[in-house]
Amino acid sequence: MMDFFISSAWAQAAGAAGQPSPWPSLIMFGAVFVAMYFFMLRPQMKRAKEQRTMVEALAKGDEIVTNGGFAGRIVDIGETFLGVEVAPNVVIKVQKQAVSMVLPKGTLKSA
Repeated sequence: MMDFFISSAWAQAAGAAGQPSPWPSLIMFGAVFVAMYFFMLRPQMKRAKEQRTMVEALAKGDEIVTNGGFAGRIVDIGETFLGVEVAPNVVIKVQKQAVSMVLPKGTLKSA
């Protein structure tokens, strides 16, 4: 039992290895954060900005497609909802944020 304590004392007297530097792990953490920003967060913010500008630019008469797949012409614009004519005399209410794209003029006539 005494040899166990003596061996420990000799190991400590021989000089313990220095603690590793925290810089490599901090640099790796920073590099992962920067990579996540450029590959995930930045493109998502760019798409959100494009969606926001598209929704703000909507006007009566624009032909749109919603996230649910409805295609129609805007006949009424409110604060948060749009009136979209999907067939003659058939108007549905859709949230502005549900608009996925604006079609070129005349697209619905040709379909």
